[in-house]
Amino acid sequence: MDTRAIAPLIDAHIHLDQYTTTQQQSILQSLSSQQVEALIAVSMNLDSCHANLELAKHNPRTIFPAFGYHPEQPLPSAGDLHLLLGWIKQHIGQAIAIGEVGLPYYSRQEAEQAGNSWDQSGYIELLEQFIQLAKQYNKPLVLHAVYEDADIACDLLEKYQFRRAHFHWFKGSRQTIARMADNGYFVSFTPDIMYEEEIRELARQYPSEQVMAETDGPWPFEGPFQGRMTHPAMTRQVIQSWCEVMGMGTERAARLFYQNAKRFYGLPASSQ
Repeated sequence: MDTRAIAPLIDAHIHLDQYTTTQQQSILQSLSSQQVEALIAVSMNLDSCHANLELAKHNPRTIFPAFGYHPEQPLPSAGDLHLLLGWIKQHIGQAIAIGEVGLPYYSRQEAEQAGNSWDQSGYIELLEQFIQLAKQYNKPLVLHAVYEDADIACDLLEKYQFRRAHFHWFKGSRQTIARMADNGYFVSFTPDIMYEEEIRELARQYPSEQVMAETDGPWPFEGPFQGRMTHPAMTRQVIQSWCEVMGMGTERAARLFYQNAKRFYGLPASSQ
């Protein structure tokens, strides 16, 4: 099939700043030939926000930065949080979204399995601040919240009547999935939809008008991607695997994923 006849790709969640400079250059130089139109570049912390903003300045029609604080790390000090929030507000006009933010499921699991206590309250308070920030500036919110943590995130989103939420690489119960879908939240699938039955089952359950494709690069993948650098073009295989699960034609699905991402993030009519 001629891929030029299919809608362009949008990587709805990538840590572009976490690649080496050489890898970044390789990715950016190959996007056009791989029919990748746009990247949503999420941030880990203030330094990451700075890096993604610089990448976006040099690639303004391709890279769209999101500013936030990844939850799978120690909480920022009060002073560092003040600096981060102030910087985000100062540069909010250049942000496509607030993210990556959320709750530290994997860090908590690791601590509890090691027999250590874990206080989640500070992370919940931080997430609440980011939800308030997203609502204040009418920006989409990129969330890292899986399993039971997703229910806490939903509680907060509902508290502030905020619906522009994107749960990336989501896993959770059927009940939580239904709650998220009913609230209009979006989810995105990574390349592990090709080989993880849990993710394929999520695809069967989630409304097709609320799905996107992502890589979460540079996170590496298994199966056919074993040993390969994670590239935004892998979202093509994500969509093809989703097609297999849903029984939808590839061209129709490509247009659907493209339009969903453009609509959710409010991306410009044409990025290239």
